[in-house]
Amino acid sequence: MTHDPGSRGPSLRLVGKGESGGADQTASAARDIDWSILMARAQEGDRAAYRRLLQEITPYLRSLAARRHRDPGDVEDSVQDVLLTVHSIRQTYDPTRPFAPWLVAIANRRFIDRLRRQGRTRNREVPLTAEHETFCEPAANLEERPDGRELEGMVSHLPPAQQKAVRLLKLKELSLKEAAAMSGMSITSLKVNTHRALKSLRKMLLDRSEP
Repeated sequence: MTHDPGSRGPSLRLVGKGESGGADQTASAARDIDWSILMARAQEGDRAAYRRLLQEITPYLRSLAARRHRDPGDVEDSVQDVLLTVHSIRQTYDPTRPFAPWLVAIANRRFIDRLRRQGRTRNREVPLTAEHETFCEPAANLEERPDGRELEGMVSHLPPAQQKAVRLLKLKELSLKEAAAMSGMSITSLKVNTHRALKSLRKMLLDRSEP
């Protein structure tokens, strides 16, 4: 319904079907701008901005992971892996480019790594669940320059068993079977310690972002 074009009163138009998609796109674009700003501030050392960014992208990453993984444990581990990768290569982000595609590229790579790993596991009938530590392929806004020293520093604060599990499975990229043979730990113990280590590392990221 509209007023006469010649009138000075405000026009009123009923929203048609499908127009809500435009509103969703606008909200998504606004969110992307907010995240880009937060990341730019984080790169400049603003810990409060970085903490807020991590808190905001976590539920978004969880929704993406839930589309790929059925097991809640796989979903949470994938989210934590993505957050650690974002932290390691955060300085490679170009604030002049959209943030969400950069984040999704990282997330997709990590999710695919996990699914491929699980596929190889089923084929060999070996219960592997930890994937290799990998980074996104260089594209538009990403280069592979992980801050290994900072990550290693955080790992050094973990309990010995968790340190060993993370170093073997994540940093050295061994399979669970190889890591078990090298460490003397059982596969179950390695999985449990890796899961706990990822949670602890994520907490460290959030704590470091506090003012």
